[in-house]
Parts: sequence; structure tokens; C-alpha cells
Amino acid sequence: MRGLTRFLSGILTLLFVFMITVAGGIALFRHSIDAPGPLKAARNVIIPAGDSSRMIAERLEKQGVIASQSVFLAQVMSQNAIARFSGQTGRHMKAGEYELTAGSSIRDVIKKLTDGRSLLYSVTMPEGLTSFEIVRRLLADDNLSGAVAQVPPEGSLLPETFRVPRNTRREQVLKLLAQEQSKFLDLKWETRAPDLPLATKQEALVLASIVEKESGPNDDPARVAGVFINRLRRNMRLQSDPTILYGKHGPKVRWGSKIFRSDINRKTAYNTYQIDRLPPTPISNPGRRSLEAVLQPAQTKDLYFVADGKGGHIFSATLKDHERAVKDWRKIERGIRADEKKRAAAPKTGDKAGSETASGNVAPTLLNTKPGATVSVASQTESLGPVPLPVKRPNLR
Repeated sequence: MRGLTRFLSGILTLLFVFMITVAGGIALFRHSIDAPGPLKAARNVIIPAGDSSRMIAERLEKQGVIASQSVFLAQVMSQNAIARFSGQTGRHMKAGEYELTAGSSIRDVIKKLTDGRSLLYSVTMPEGLTSFEIVRRLLADDNLSGAVAQVPPEGSLLPETFRVPRNTRREQVLKLLAQEQSKFLDLKWETRAPDLPLATKQEALVLASIVEKESGPNDDPARVAGVFINRLRRNMRLQSDPTILYGKHGPKVRWGSKIFRSDINRKTAYNTYQIDRLPPTPISNPGRRSLEAVLQPAQTKDLYFVADGKGGHIFSATLKDHERAVKDWRKIERGIRADEKKRAAAPKTGDKAGSETASGNVAPTLLNTKPGATVSVASQTESLGPVPLPVKRPNLR
């Protein structure tokens, strides 16, 4: 009995020591994961996609964010084990760029990485860009990653500002832009005005791309759209200047290039001075306002418009009124030329010579100052003779 007692006493002693050791280890472990980390000042840390937990731990230790990668990994494994034991799915750390504050503990770092609260960057695509121009902008954005295998179809993207994590793949951004465009167009198509001369959503998209390029910063796109809708109803050609440029240059078009009489007379699949109704595809990626304008156009009798020199247009329902508006534009044009000559003759200073005024009310420059150019978009050139063709200033550059 004495031997058995001594044996049991030894076992209990060992068990007690073991429990004390485990409790101490747990307390030390908890202290290690909750203690302030070695990071002396806030900094951003990038976690690449595809990194394993061990690779993340090594990266954080090398960058001085955590003191021990072993403790970091032990905490990650214990969290996942507890989650599985309770019937939950283990939480994984996510790629991205994270802002970590000075003294962040291991628990704080793991929580931020598993919550996926990474920094977001704005990706802005202005309205009226071609798909080629959008891809070019994405490729120039260093916050994004990956190549683009193929330029998306013209008009299939919705210009928008998105916030995405660093190193988001460019293909993923394009997919997001396409999804938003499809969703928005489907929604607006269902609530379109009755009796529009547009048979399909694609036709609406094509016209919206033209309205996007024709609308000045001070225009109501719905009124611009109303002119083209009225012309379609009367089987009149749209006579849109941007379609000439797209037909001539394609997706790499430089908006604002000069248009000559030969360009107007040149028949392409897009030149609406030469073709009936709509081009075969959009000429740009229109924004929300232009899409809404085409599907809910202004109810007017307007058939013509010409630049007003102030970022907008003068609209007319008759050719006679339009001719009067064109004469007014010619006066503005002469003033522009006179101002340009004065600026060109002025002595050069430290300021930018010949720049536009800060007010932004300078009239657009001329596409063609030579005799023989035609009247601006949506006009009947044969009735007016040679009239210079003004640039339509894009909504956003």
C-alpha cells in the first residue's frame, strides 16, 4: 500500500506540474499574441495573392511587423482548429495592402488580414473613352496587376469610379465594368420611353455613345438625344461629327482631330453623313447620363444644333432657325480667331502663352478653318454652303 501510495502521489505531482506548465505556457502564449509588436511607426504592408500562411509570417517578421513568426503561425493554426471544432469554416488571410498601426499585436495583425480590411484605390474611367483607351489607362495604373488578353467590345464597359484593393487584376476590373454596364442598361431598357425608334438595347447603346461624344459640358444630354431621336423618326441621317472620326481612325481615334470635306464625303461604316440610321457598333463607352438620355429623351421638335461657344449648343426645330444660329456661331468663330491671333502675337512670358482662360467659357477650337468644311452635326449641309465645323468638347478628358 505504501508503494502504491507513493506511486499515486508521484503521478499526481507530475500531473500538477504538467498542468502548471501548460497553464503557464498558455498565459505566456496569450501574452505573446496580445503584447505590442515591434513596429515603431504605422506602415503599409502588401500581402501578395497566393502567399501561404508561412510565407506571410516570414514576410511580416522580416519587415519588423511581428516579433516571432512561430507564435504568429501557432495563433493562425489555433484559430482555424477552434473554428473547425465548432463546425465553422476556418478564416483565411486575404491578399491586399494593409495599413498597420505602430505596436500592432499579433492578434491585431491576424484579425486585420483575415477580415480583409485592405486599403482601396480609386480607378476612374471617364465617360466617352473607347475600350482601347480604357485598357490603355488600366495598363498604366501601377496599383493594378496582370495583362489584358483582349480589348473588350466597344461600348460594353460602363465608365465609373471603382475602389479596389492594390494588385487587383486588370481583367477583373474590366469584368466589373462590363457587369455594371449590362446591369444598368437592362434596368433602364425596362423603363424606356414608349415608341422609341430603337429596336434593341444594342441600338440604344450605339446612339448613347454618339450622344456622349456630342454633348458639351453645359448641355442637357436628353435634349441632344432628342435631336437624334427626332431625326431617326423622320428617316434623316444623323450627321454626327464624331462618327466621322471613329470611322476614319477606329478605336485609337484622337477626338478633336481635324475633319475635312474629304472626310465627310468618305463613306465608312460609321460616317453618319453617308449612312442611314446607326453605325454597326458604339463609337465610345457612354456613361449613365447618356444612356438615360437616349431611353428618356427630351420631348422637343428640335432637328438641328450648333455650338454656342460656351460648352453647349443652340438647338433649332427648323432649318431657317438653324441657319440663323450658324450665323451667330460664325461671329463667335471670328472672335475666337482674333483672340488666337492676339495670343500668338503676344510676347512669351513665364506663363503658358495661348492657354484658355480660367473661366472655362472659351469656345471650342475649329476642326477645320479652311473653306469647304460643312456645318456642324445634325444639319443639312447642302442648304447652307461652306460653314466651319466646330469641335464638340468631350465631357471628360
